Amino acid sequence: MSWSRCVAAVLLLSLAPVAPTMVTAQTMGLILHTPAAFDGYTLFEGLTYTDTYLIDLEGRLVHSWHSLYEPGDMAYLLENGHLIRGANPGSNWFQQGGAAGIIEEFDWDGNPVWSYTYSDSLKRHHHDLAVLPNGNVLMLAWELKNSVEAIAAGRDPGKIWDGAIWPEHILEIEPTGANGGAVVWEWYSWDHLIQDFDSTAANFGVVADHPELIDINYTHNGTGGADWMHANALNYNEDLDQIAISVNQFSEFWIIDHGTSTAEAAGHSGGARGKGGDLLYRWGNPQTYDRGTAADRKLYRQHDVQWIPNGRPGSGNILLFNNGFDRPEGAYSSVEEIQTTADGLGDYPDPLPGQPHGPATTVWTYTSTPPEDLYGPFISGAERLPNGNTLICDGAPSGTFHEVDATDSLAWMYISPVGTNGPLVQGTTPTSNLVFRARRYAPTYAAFDGRDLTPGDVIELPATTAVPMIVAGPAFELYPSYPNPARFGTTISFSLERAGHVRLDVFDVAGRHVATLVDGVKSAGSHRQRWDAFVASGVYHYRLGVDGASETGRVLVLR
Repeated sequence: MSWSRCVAAVLLLSLAPVAPTMVTAQTMGLILHTPAAFDGYTLFEGLTYTDTYLIDLEGRLVHSWHSLYEPGDMAYLLENGHLIRGANPGSNWFQQGGAAGIIEEFDWDGNPVWSYTYSDSLKRHHHDLAVLPNGNVLMLAWELKNSVEAIAAGRDPGKIWDGAIWPEHILEIEPTGANGGAVVWEWYSWDHLIQDFDSTAANFGVVADHPELIDINYTHNGTGGADWMHANALNYNEDLDQIAISVNQFSEFWIIDHGTSTAEAAGHSGGARGKGGDLLYRWGNPQTYDRGTAADRKLYRQHDVQWIPNGRPGSGNILLFNNGFDRPEGAYSSVEEIQTTADGLGDYPDPLPGQPHGPATTVWTYTSTPPEDLYGPFISGAERLPNGNTLICDGAPSGTFHEVDATDSLAWMYISPVGTNGPLVQGTTPTSNLVFRARRYAPTYAAFDGRDLTPGDVIELPATTAVPMIVAGPAFELYPSYPNPARFGTTISFSLERAGHVRLDVFDVAGRHVATLVDGVKSAGSHRQRWDAFVASGVYHYRLGVDGASETGRVLVLR
């Protein structure tokens, strides 16, 4: 059943004794909530906005955290109630989607407690991180290899489009102090290469004979740039002491052994599995190691690779969002559950000569009906919930969350109301509201012990305060507030080309109206409006409306 037909069916069932909540005439926020939805709180952040939100199943804001930086890209809620996230401070180095550079941790009240910077001209953290049981943090990162280094390693010079390549590496950081950390473990993909291009260069061998190694000359459709692998997720399995990595440009995921020393991780032997830092397992696209054709490919630029946690249906299997970018049978996404070939001890048997790693089919695949109703060509993710439902983040081009139950029926649906500049106005078409991923936390999660989870208002700005979406008034210009951040007050300036009716309103991040600073006719020329910001610390949004046209801005208040 398509989602549109499913929503229609919900409307027809609205007279049933136990009816789902259906919100109509909305363009964002809560769209559907049925009794089948898993109870809990959903954590997400807009792809290009600085705040992280925790909402209940009615789409109401329960808690939020503010950062000075945009995401880079993933955020997690820890058991102690802290938020840990990647942050993008901006940089001229490694400019690519998912770029971060800083890991930052906040307590429940939003106070910074730890940060770690890993960004310069030779390396940069990106996309994802994982907190280990001992409190250390794993993170994905790029490193720079110039053309000389790449060619010496066996790279085809015709495949060095940007003068360099960026292979992946993983670091384990032990936090120290408020702004530091010690690297206690490292793994570099550069130590595990093979190539059959240049017999005089390093790493020469028969690619098909070594599925445990990475072909330095594999490229997606023979094209690409410096970001040759573009890993976009990592996940840690405590029981196995292994790491899963989603390698987007290869359309496959890898599993490596974390039970090694750094020295063993750089080699091909030793460690808990006896294979050093070589790939224990890979799945999705056997073309990458010359053991298959396009017909054998299963994944299409996937995201959010993860082991399903213990206690949840499918535990121990791999779950991922298969974006479907360049899928030959059509543009649609799917969620895939894969049972790896691991034995009871967590070892992966070597595939037969010439054969790819199994399995040949997935345990479970979800697609919408028709399939193109679910299509996130980039970012996006999925999570198996404790009751067997699956939370799907169709992150682009519009951040939409779908929860489906074990029968593939839609149980909950929410459209992110967070754009580039913060909350959007209900009833308007949401723009720039992309979401990298979303995660659901049960009410019994330890982070919520002793916390006030009283819901507030929804995040989206109310339609009743929206300026009509027409452009009929005099030309005007809104300038940034000053100072920003503000401690006790700020000045908002604007200019009018000719006289008109002006309304200047302030809202908090939950969309609650805080103040009306101006509501009346103003003459042509420059105007300055003081706002005495005697409010709680946080981000506030202001909207200037002039005879039907509007502009918005935001200010950070620090008390």
